[in-house]
Amino acid sequence: MSAIGEKKKIGLFSAICVCVGLIVASSCLLSLGQGVGLGGKWFILAICIVAVLNICVALSFAELHDLMPGIEGGLGQYTQVALGPVVSIVSNTSAYVFVALLAAPIEMAMCGMVLHELFLPGIPAALIGVVFALALGVINYFGVNIFSKVQNLVVGVLLLSLTALGFLSFFKLGIGQVVLQTAPPAAGVGFGTALALTALAFWLFIGVEYVVPVAKDVKNPKVTVPLAMALGIILLCVIQAVLGIGMGNYVTYADLVNSELPHMVFAENLLGKAGLLWMGIITFLASISTANTLMGAIPNILSGMAKNAMMPEIFEKKNKHNIPVAGLALVTAFLVFMVGSGFTQSAGLVNGLLTASCFWLVSYMLVSLSVLVLRRRYPNHPGRNNKLTLWGIPQFLCIVGNIYMIWNIAEGEARILIYKIFFVLFAALVVYALIWVGLVKKQPLFAGTDIEDVLINE
Repeated sequence: MSAIGEKKKIGLFSAICVCVGLIVASSCLLSLGQGVGLGGKWFILAICIVAVLNICVALSFAELHDLMPGIEGGLGQYTQVALGPVVSIVSNTSAYVFVALLAAPIEMAMCGMVLHELFLPGIPAALIGVVFALALGVINYFGVNIFSKVQNLVVGVLLLSLTALGFLSFFKLGIGQVVLQTAPPAAGVGFGTALALTALAFWLFIGVEYVVPVAKDVKNPKVTVPLAMALGIILLCVIQAVLGIGMGNYVTYADLVNSELPHMVFAENLLGKAGLLWMGIITFLASISTANTLMGAIPNILSGMAKNAMMPEIFEKKNKHNIPVAGLALVTAFLVFMVGSGFTQSAGLVNGLLTASCFWLVSYMLVSLSVLVLRRRYPNHPGRNNKLTLWGIPQFLCIVGNIYMIWNIAEGEARILIYKIFFVLFAALVVYALIWVGLVKKQPLFAGTDIEDVLINE
């Protein structure tokens, strides 16, 4: 019997909910609509391919958690043990800071677009987004989490809404006219098209590893954590595939590609004005909730990195509300600039998502590489689950697949723009990490931390 007052452990269902929690991001709906418009039903194959690759990533995270249970550093801690402090800074900043900095403006931009389209046609969408970004910055400064009590409700409502819309559209039960696709999708058809769209499909599965930091509160984590991630990925794959096919039943591929908010067009075509309002409200809540979560998370991530001597000390300083002010100011300023500059309007939305995907793909490759390094360094570690090693095949597939997705991230001018943003930011990050570790902290650049020291410190 549990002791009185002991925290209740999280079961498999709750762990799955944590895994799929980031699906609340309305940017996932944008990716799905654009993907279907570009590849038609072949985009569904892209979704399935990416689901397999993400299950491979989930196995890597599960193995690293088994080796280092209870640590709170997550991805950055794992790579520091395996590959050293420089790679730790690069992986942690790529996966969480840069991805969030690119994703949050997109959420704000979509919020502005929805409000402009439905309720405030006389006010520019960019201005609405900027106002909400500043408002969230002020709210977070005072330590008020306006969505803490309804976050799970918003996630649940969105998932149920997507399931319902997917069911109605898949079986052609909407009140709107079912369309006949007379023209091929913009990117063509065939297996090559599916492979080319995997980078866009990758955004539909962001963050399933978020269950790892709460693994200490999960029942039987060695079994539950990898199972929850795998089942969460499969659940998302099914929902997105059904909804994607449904979108193609009610919106032409050309309209999906050319729309700034393809999921809004789909909802209106499916259920008329009621569908437009339904999807509009859900998109608004999802955008604000996700942006608020990211604005709260990035300053704390930077603060944690500063505490571990990976960032300047200024990011560790907090106000009387226990909020890291420097990080919050940086995030708010960046958010206002990105939304106000117009970069996140129209095609910039998808380009921003694909640039963010590049950073997350790099971090996932580093996770897979860390698994392989630690297998060689600690072949007989008692925490290792040898049943899930699978001869390194999942890690190999992840690394090769992620390189392929980055190489085929887009076409034409969009590809060049994405690469420019990605490589400039990534190069700056690598230079910073080398200078910070080698010159400022005078530490070995790529010397991994002993795993036992990490476990003792935790």
